[in-house]
Amino acid sequence: MSVPLHLAQGDPTGMSSTVGQVVVLLALLASLVMLLRWWIQQRKR
Repeated sequence: MSVPLHLAQGDPTGMSSTVGQVVVLLALLASLVMLLRWWIQQRKR
């Protein structure tokens, strides 16, 4: 089993890399936007 070069051996999540942090940040922002859209739709009813 080979480990990709962009992931450190001691960091299976990839959170120490900038790419991993950006991916997690984008996922959090996307979920926040979806939650806000759902909440606004519920308020209009």
